[in-house]
Amino acid sequence: MHNTDFESKDAILKAFPDEDSCLNHLEKLRWDGFVTSPFDPLSKVYACSGNKYRCRKSGKYFNAKTGTIFYNSKIPLQTWFLAIWIVTRRKPKITSVALGKELNLTQKSAWYVMQRIRFLNAADAETFVKEPTAEEIAAIEVITDQDKLPMSQWLELLKK
Repeated sequence: MHNTDFESKDAILKAFPDEDSCLNHLEKLRWDGFVTSPFDPLSKVYACSGNKYRCRKSGKYFNAKTGTIFYNSKIPLQTWFLAIWIVTRRKPKITSVALGKELNLTQKSAWYVMQRIRFLNAADAETFVKEPTAEEIAAIEVITDQDKLPMSQWLELLKK
């Protein structure tokens, strides 16, 4: 899905026919061949069966879904990839009912998926917020403890 613009759901299903292909793609996006532990980035990592890894220092097992929006979800990655494509591609917002019907999910599961995708999109949008200019910083009024009024004086000002 990275740097690929799919034209249809069938193209996504063809590119990711099963859970293993989705997980392999997620590993490539996340680690690009150099697996690091989400528990201790400096720890040695052991490859285990079933696309799992083990952190040497913590002893915990993990995979490419650990620490992502897909973590601890029973929804297959293929369905997640389709949901991401549908939610980010539709200009008018899709409802959880419509998404559920399209992906054969319950409305509650579709709502859960949409919330995680929207959270991820909001987090990405925050990284692109522009830095304030020097004029904008200078215009910010700084209040020191000396400028603060005691509560009794503040209440008197409200009465006036």
